[in-house]
Amino acid sequence: MTTITTETPAEKPSVWQGFWSKEDWWAVWLGLGIVALAYIFYLSGSSISWIAVSPGKWSNFSQLATQLSKNGIKYLALLGAFLVLFTIVISFIGQKPKAFIPAFIFIFVLSAIIYFAGSWDQASKYNLEPPLVALVAGLIISNVIGLPRWLDAGFRVEFYIKLGIVLLGATLPFTLIIWAGPVAILQASIVSLVTFLTIFFVARKLGLDHRLAAVLGAGGAVCGVSASIAVAGAVRAKKEHPPIAISLVVLWAIVFIFALPLISRAIHLPTGTAGAWIGTSEFADAAGLAAAQSYGGLAGQHLGITGTPEQALAAYTLIKVIGRDIWIGIWSFVLALISVTIWERKENTNSKVQVGQIWWRFPKFVIGFLIASVLTTLIVHGNTLADYNKLVKPALILPITSLRTWAFTFSFLSIGLTTRFRELAAAGSKPFIAFTAGVIVNIILGYFLSVVVFGHYWASIVTH
Repeated sequence: MTTITTETPAEKPSVWQGFWSKEDWWAVWLGLGIVALAYIFYLSGSSISWIAVSPGKWSNFSQLATQLSKNGIKYLALLGAFLVLFTIVISFIGQKPKAFIPAFIFIFVLSAIIYFAGSWDQASKYNLEPPLVALVAGLIISNVIGLPRWLDAGFRVEFYIKLGIVLLGATLPFTLIIWAGPVAILQASIVSLVTFLTIFFVARKLGLDHRLAAVLGAGGAVCGVSASIAVAGAVRAKKEHPPIAISLVVLWAIVFIFALPLISRAIHLPTGTAGAWIGTSEFADAAGLAAAQSYGGLAGQHLGITGTPEQALAAYTLIKVIGRDIWIGIWSFVLALISVTIWERKENTNSKVQVGQIWWRFPKFVIGFLIASVLTTLIVHGNTLADYNKLVKPALILPITSLRTWAFTFSFLSIGLTTRFRELAAAGSKPFIAFTAGVIVNIILGYFLSVVVFGHYWASIVTH
């Protein structure tokens, strides 16, 4: 089963020691360091794309071989950079570098193969987004083939995804929220609140622990995997809770990759409207992006679908990646507060409320996410949306996005490689029922908001 650890009071370090002994803070330091380095190169008129390498589109193996021949040294340099940085982190948090290094090389090589597969020019047609493919590949390897135990040292699920979330913040400047407009933020907020409350209260009605209910609710309300891990730490969930939520997120994300574009096509939704519905209903960023790209690609093929591919992606991004993902920090803080002041007081009536626990529980990498977003906001201040897309995005944002994709691929692959279906089955049907209740409410509410209430807005969304 996926190993997700959550910090307990007994594990609480001194204030200063925590800055270099916890992977939360290391995710912050590395993430912000990457943003700072990217900005330095950006100011000099250059870019970190020379090290933040990622596969380009290819249609045949000859083009793929050309890419590898041209950029092989860059990939080796990227592997070396990750190894050095991650080994330093492993050393400071008390793990053994000797065990980590060969395991991470295995993770990197497998992730690179998956990343290249996702860059095939037909990949979007078959929904081969790298993080999602990594997850599915990991699940197959883990549950069908099996791996030697010594490789577990490289499966640092939490660290990889925490680093990815910090880098995600750098690609979501607050300026984008202004550009998104009140409609996107309002719709995303309504969905996040209603979906969380639905899953949480159904789970509690079924008798599930409130911590598991919170982790399930966050997984359905925000960005499935990332939010589940963040909230698990905030409420001090049991180690088996996040894998349950992650598995349900993956299950429904895969279903929706195919179902939402098919339904949208059947009822001839404009691409922008469909993109908004997908962004409102999907639980995983990679899966939703694949679905939005798939539907956007149908525009202009004489199928009665109006709009452009860019409108599908723009609407999806505004709702899911910007509007819903910013709730990771909000839910983490609110649930840490509730857990410390209410749930744990009821469990132990003799204990005093330790307000400081809110700080210890709060996922520190969320702070990195917010700081990275603020830094990028200051950097892009004064640019129009057109300038941002033409100048800032290629030189500054896209290289960071590439590194973020690497981090998420490492994490999703590690989740798959450490998840055992037979162990998850022991959780029973109640988590599935609670999460599915949220799925039903989510998809109906998403359709109502995207098509009925704000349909005109999304159908005519401007992408330039």
